[in-house]
Amino acid sequence: MNHQSALMKQRRFLPFFLTQFLGAFNDNVYKNALVVLLTFQAARYTTLAPGILVNLCAGLFILPFFLFSATSGQIADKYEKSRLMRFTKLLEIVVMALACVAFAFESLALMLACLFLMGAQSTLFGPVKYAILPQHLREDELIGGNALVESGTFVAILLGTLAGGVLVSLPDGTLWVSIATVAIAVLGYLASRGVPLAAAAAPELTINWNPVTETCRNLAFTRGNRTVFLSILGVSWFWFYGAVFLSQFPAYAKDVLGGNEHAVVLLLAVFSVGIGIGSLLCERLSTGHIEIGLVPFGSIGLSLFALDLWWSSPAAVAAGTAALPLAEVLARPGTWHAIADLVAIGIFGGFYIVPLYALIQSRSEPEHRSRIIAGNNILNALFMVVAAAMGAGLLAAGLGVTGLFLVTGLLNIAVAAYIYTLVPEFLLRFLVWLLVHTVYRLEVKGIGHIPQNGPAVLVCNHVSFVDALVIMAASRRPIRFVMHHHIFRLPLLRFVFREGRAIPIASAKEDPEMVRRAFDEVARALEAGELVAIFPEGHITEDGEIDGFRPGIRRIVERTPVPVVPLALRGLWGSFFSRKDGRAMSRPLRRGIFNRIELVAGAPLAAADASAEALQARVAELRGDWR
Repeated sequence: MNHQSALMKQRRFLPFFLTQFLGAFNDNVYKNALVVLLTFQAARYTTLAPGILVNLCAGLFILPFFLFSATSGQIADKYEKSRLMRFTKLLEIVVMALACVAFAFESLALMLACLFLMGAQSTLFGPVKYAILPQHLREDELIGGNALVESGTFVAILLGTLAGGVLVSLPDGTLWVSIATVAIAVLGYLASRGVPLAAAAAPELTINWNPVTETCRNLAFTRGNRTVFLSILGVSWFWFYGAVFLSQFPAYAKDVLGGNEHAVVLLLAVFSVGIGIGSLLCERLSTGHIEIGLVPFGSIGLSLFALDLWWSSPAAVAAGTAALPLAEVLARPGTWHAIADLVAIGIFGGFYIVPLYALIQSRSEPEHRSRIIAGNNILNALFMVVAAAMGAGLLAAGLGVTGLFLVTGLLNIAVAAYIYTLVPEFLLRFLVWLLVHTVYRLEVKGIGHIPQNGPAVLVCNHVSFVDALVIMAASRRPIRFVMHHHIFRLPLLRFVFREGRAIPIASAKEDPEMVRRAFDEVARALEAGELVAIFPEGHITEDGEIDGFRPGIRRIVERTPVPVVPLALRGLWGSFFSRKDGRAMSRPLRRGIFNRIELVAGAPLAAADASAEALQARVAELRGDWR
């Protein structure tokens, strides 16, 4: 059973998921009901133009993220999280009850105040939502858990948007919205009562109630880990990208597709469904661990399909043309192409965002995690505001909606290139992921024998030029490989091993000084708690058999006694990267693509038992007859 379906049956996840889903659903029921009400009935409440009121609503909902995220991050770190969840859901009931009063008395000021309070409640809930997952889920479950949360959130946004618009359009619509929002808030509170305890990360923390200074501190926390900070920037960029697209759906549906409000709902639906599909596919493509190689894959898709949407969109309809019903919109040339592009953008958005959230959660310091996520929320809100300003400015300057999609797609290429230049780990993992999902189909057995924390030496038979990349793809932790220095001359592998901090080595006859430096670096890596991998044969096999293991492994573990984990690669002999029948990489697609290979890990050996002979026998046993 995969982690996603299993998590939905467990108390440590399901009540939290329902709490989050119902909260996102209720936010959008109320927000969209208010937007629709003010769009079509603004004259009942004010002389302000509907367009101004709609933008005011958007600003009021997002403003609390700037004002209160820093404080909410501290609260989430200081107090037990399931209790905080119940408190925020009770607050939601109070706010929705107040909204009932606003609707009953037709008080615009109170309606807008309730929208601001809903934003504040969501601001308080945000750091708790993402910080609680690493406390209840194992690292290998984080991708699946985040995928469910992200897909569920977008489905909730879609359903809430639809429900809000439908309910407020009924006779006595505000009464129906009042009943629905209070009922949903009560259901959310009941769901929150099932969330298990999640201990406070920093109970001794003294809360700083000054939002300005604390916001600066939160942003400083996000910069504490460079990879985490750049991942936060990546997440914020996704919300920028998404905000541009979502805000243009009404104009695209009306001016390009020629449709009415039903066409807007269709665009929102296919975009949301795409993100849900992409999010749920992440765990399958990640093979059980946080696979940040999917992030570049996602960003490539986000750019390509944004550019294709610009290129393939139908010509804009003439001004003043009557809106077409949905069936006629779907019959227009180019509509289905645009829908396919939006689904693809959503899918690749899921590939992009889910690993980034999981990476932020797993690599943040636990005692600061909620405040780091609060800093993420602040930056997300800032990027969305900038997206709105950019969109408004470019449209006012005469750029069309499809031109805005083009600009966003090109900006995405520039931002992705910038981030992957700063953190080559993303690109490295993408190349590794691409290898084992195109050329090979990798099956991993016994991966739990590789320790999740602390130092260890991994030893493996050496079959091909991509052995290290296959092991990288299977491991949940970074590995430093000891590689012959000649391997660094190969263009692609040079990048992979340089960025993977591989340790170059030569033979003792060729360069004894390089040998000494290599063993010193291995010792430093193990003392720092890292994983180090070596191929004790010292060369790639010429006949598919395992050659004698050299004694260097004894030198390593005698100097730094750590567990030694035997690994065996199966199925690589005869592949394009092996030396079967002569020089490697000389016969492209010798075995086609999607070849099945295996990596098998055995139980660790203590340093005292890790002789070259014992390890060679164990690796041979793990490999068996399949070369």
